[in-house]
Amino acid sequence: MSIVPLDRVTLAGLSHDKDRLLDDLHERGCLELIPFGDELKESTGGASSEARDALKFLLSCPHRRRQVTDESRFDVEAVEQQALELEKQIHTLEAERDDLLLRIAAARPWGDFEFPSLKELGDLRLWFYVVPHQDMPDVEASGLTWDVVRRDHRFCYVVVVSPTEPERESMPVPRVHIGARSLRELDQRLEDVELALEDTQAERESLTRWCLLFARNLDRLEDAAARADAARQTCDNDPAFALQAWVPREHVAELADYAAKNGFVFDSRRPTEDESPPTLVRNAPRTSAGEDLVNFYMTPGYWTWDPSATVLVSFAIFFAMILADAGYAAVLGLGLLFGWRKLGTSQSGRRYRPLLALIVLASLIYGILVGSYFGVTPPQDSLPGRLQLLDFNNSALMMGVAVLVGGLHVLLANVMDARRRVDWRDGLASIGWACAVGGGLLFGAGAAIPAVEWLKPVGGGAVVLGLLLVVGFTARHEKPLKRLLFGLLGLTKVSGAFGDVLSYLRLFALGLASASLAMAFNDMAADIRSGMPRIGLLLALLVLAFGHSLNLLLGVSSGVIHGLRLNVIEFFNWGLKDEGRSFRPFRRREGSLWQ
Repeated sequence: MSIVPLDRVTLAGLSHDKDRLLDDLHERGCLELIPFGDELKESTGGASSEARDALKFLLSCPHRRRQVTDESRFDVEAVEQQALELEKQIHTLEAERDDLLLRIAAARPWGDFEFPSLKELGDLRLWFYVVPHQDMPDVEASGLTWDVVRRDHRFCYVVVVSPTEPERESMPVPRVHIGARSLRELDQRLEDVELALEDTQAERESLTRWCLLFARNLDRLEDAAARADAARQTCDNDPAFALQAWVPREHVAELADYAAKNGFVFDSRRPTEDESPPTLVRNAPRTSAGEDLVNFYMTPGYWTWDPSATVLVSFAIFFAMILADAGYAAVLGLGLLFGWRKLGTSQSGRRYRPLLALIVLASLIYGILVGSYFGVTPPQDSLPGRLQLLDFNNSALMMGVAVLVGGLHVLLANVMDARRRVDWRDGLASIGWACAVGGGLLFGAGAAIPAVEWLKPVGGGAVVLGLLLVVGFTARHEKPLKRLLFGLLGLTKVSGAFGDVLSYLRLFALGLASASLAMAFNDMAADIRSGMPRIGLLLALLVLAFGHSLNLLLGVSSGVIHGLRLNVIEFFNWGLKDEGRSFRPFRRREGSLWQ
């Protein structure tokens, strides 16, 4: 597991060679362009997402035409442009139609009329109010000139004639806005809009005949968009140009040879600590699924470390402790066995097979250790009984196991954070926290187990040593007074460390809940079986099937949710403090030379 080292390279040449260079780099696909200038633009560009939006728009058409397969009559750019224009037209027309419907609904109670000119009204204006019947006495007492033009079972539709809008206090309700157009004009415009919508939808339906060819050429559209976006990220000063990019160090020599053969100026250097290169993570196939677990929450910073393998193993362990049943693990194993070949037919399936196998194995081992088989505890003299080493009924023991696992997880996070430092002294604060957490575990073990009581002073000494390292090296580069102040402030994380370790008690709590629920369903089925001699067996089997299926579903969901949470919250809080962004290579989607 590692973060691939990157170099910052610069390529320069004559302007007339720019297109050739970008085409070659696009095909090689081994670098991420760095935009010149103050405004950093995403290398994905807008046209790529627009191409997919255009295809989605055509595919969502309720009625589609027969697909054309002859590419000689197909212009992918024209279809994309027409689809996007039609989508915009439809949205505009639909918005206008909805607005017209609201205006017509507001204007219809007043009848079909046209507003007279102000000259005809003697500079008077009409103000419209929808007044409930019980409020009409307030209108009569207002002293305004008004008339009721329509009534229904709830409201009176009142028109007030006044040169200015009446004061808010003079009318019991606020006025309504019906617009300046007559009802006839609104109805006519609504008909025109609906006809235009029908015509636009017909054009959309006509374009759907190209969906198959459009989907086949989607990669080409996105490649063209990325290529056009790359041309905007270079520094152009005719007759020369230059571009910069992040490149995996293993490809730098290859690019240098290419530049020398094609007459381009080439330079490369290592990134400096004040720069933030993108993160390119590369793992072996058996641990690659750990990348997805990590990226679910964040992308590690370039200067940090890759926790994929660690998270993969810890996630499987946490899942097993939450499921806490060998019978359920066997069911998951059978499901994985039957689906193993099908998972191998796709790249994502092959990526997740090692993770699923590890989860099943860890769950099976832990289920055997706690002696739970569909909620049934085997006899002590049986082979499964002799393999049982942990007793769920011993709460102190199980809580101690959960705290031990949590403490070791937090300790490992601090050790890994210290290990990735270039200067070992910068990692002494993290080593201090590792000592403090480890010392706390030793002190707790000595206090709980009389046979190892001698661990108490050892653990206490480790805690003191660790906290001294925290005080002395939290702000190592500051002046002495600030260094001491920031070090003392760093001690406020003691409560956070204590809370994070105790957070792992959820492993015991959820495992106990799963085991208790399984036993409850077993007892329920046994009571039904004994209480109903004839159909009791059938009902008991139904209860067992439903109950254990539900419990397995809850266990799996809890294992995924809390297994991820303990990694991305508690573990990352101590071991992965800097977030980065993923390496996005400038490469063609079809026919790229770099994988």
